[in-house]
Amino acid sequence: MAEKFASSHHETHGNDGVVSPSEESGNEDEDSVPDNDRASQAQRQRTTSFANTSRVVPRAKRRGLFGRFAIIPEIESPYDYTNGTKWAITAVIALAAAAAPMGSGIFYPALPQMAVDLNTTTTITNLTVAMYMLAMSIFPLWWSSFSETLGRRTIYLVSFSLFVVFSVLSAISVNISMLIIMRILGGGASASVQAVGAGTIADIWMPAERGKAMGIFYLGPLTGPLLAPIIGGALTQAFSWRATMWFLTIYGGVMVPMIFFCLPETLAKRKKLSPLPSPNAAAPPLSQLQRVTTAQPVKKAGAAFRRFFVDPLQVLVYLRYPAVLITVYSASICFCSLFVLNISISSSFDKPPYDFSTIIVGLLYLPPSLGYVVASVIGGRWIDYIMAREAKKANRYDGEGKLIFLPEDRMRENMWLAATMYPGALIWYGWSAERGLPWIVPCIANFFFGCGSMLVFGACTTMLTEFMPQRSSSGVAVNNFVRNIFSCVGGIIAQPLINAMGNGWLCTMIGLLAWTTGNLAIWALRKRGPAWRVKMDQGVPAKNR
Repeated sequence: MAEKFASSHHETHGNDGVVSPSEESGNEDEDSVPDNDRASQAQRQRTTSFANTSRVVPRAKRRGLFGRFAIIPEIESPYDYTNGTKWAITAVIALAAAAAPMGSGIFYPALPQMAVDLNTTTTITNLTVAMYMLAMSIFPLWWSSFSETLGRRTIYLVSFSLFVVFSVLSAISVNISMLIIMRILGGGASASVQAVGAGTIADIWMPAERGKAMGIFYLGPLTGPLLAPIIGGALTQAFSWRATMWFLTIYGGVMVPMIFFCLPETLAKRKKLSPLPSPNAAAPPLSQLQRVTTAQPVKKAGAAFRRFFVDPLQVLVYLRYPAVLITVYSASICFCSLFVLNISISSSFDKPPYDFSTIIVGLLYLPPSLGYVVASVIGGRWIDYIMAREAKKANRYDGEGKLIFLPEDRMRENMWLAATMYPGALIWYGWSAERGLPWIVPCIANFFFGCGSMLVFGACTTMLTEFMPQRSSSGVAVNNFVRNIFSCVGGIIAQPLINAMGNGWLCTMIGLLAWTTGNLAIWALRKRGPAWRVKMDQGVPAKNR
């Protein structure tokens, strides 16, 4: 780690060169400082090439599990990391965020073989994906709650270590019951990054730069499930369905050391637990001794129950705020459309008139991925430009002359375009696949679907981190909870509806629903967003936000 000491301390004397009494006493105090304290003071003055101006936290005081071993040091103000360091942290988070959705998509090509190997039906094996998605919606509530207390780094290391263990147990499962249980636990462990990761992005990037960073971060969770079927098809065809689980094991095993060495703690402020009573505090009267002795274990048990079971669920209360509810819905209906599209691709192109092989079907997931890449690169910069433009137009400056950004400014022409693009592309895909048009036609539609949906995901996630700046990971956890429930429902009902009404009418139904409600959501946030945000700021105490 490249570190260097700050410039030497300068002494200031009077004009006559005589040291004042206060200075003399200060020198005497300095001589009397123990060596350990003096070393600690010197370490606190150290700077690093990873940051611009902020001080490095001494190794002994770095937060997070094994924080002293991180190559990138923890600094006092994460905003002061250099851009290169910020992008390195963002890249690691994006790679980690790909694990959870990749774990669902990699199973699609393996479901038929798995049903034969485990002596069950395809309907039952579909539960390995549906229950995995359900776990991804629930577990982040706990991960995000604990991250606000324990810090981001600890959650990353613990959750990914568990992900590796549960992936191994999934690979060696002897029956479908064991596989479903291990998949639920593995999905819950890997889902931590989807909530906590967005919090890390908010920790290190200023609002003016956050849109571009969030776009790169979202490449992980969006590209993962689209590349996963290609990998899953190749592994299943070459080896067996168990090879997909060993792939996830290796992926998680690679991510653990990357997190261990490359992710410092970035949470600026942690919640303080209730202080323990001082040992010098006055003892209670003897008449109250029995009552105190009996009440203390009850209070401790109640506090533990609240902390581990009640507090994580409290983030769902944020859905009572219209701004949060509408933003979460906009992302969720888009995410549901994505999973309907994924299942439709898997079930439509391996049958006449296409009759593609498993690997070729997997390659058909590439066009949406290209759309995600294009939208993440262009869309993030576009949103940041819109934010700056709107702040300048409204003449919003703080006391230091810096622009003041508002979350609702992210829903301008970018969201109007996106809310029309992805539903239109979904309808385009549905009818082209229904009519058996050349494969390039639905692939072009899927490219535009990827562009539109990426613009929606990036804007909505960033807005949630800004509606609740002190609880950014909790806001994203609420988003993940709702959208993964939508995706779970979409994954379960998509195939029966395709069989009943065909791709064309199914995609038309979902596309019209997404277009109508999506545009209404944008209109509502543009019309009422500022008033809702003010009421939300008044209704949520600062310490809970």
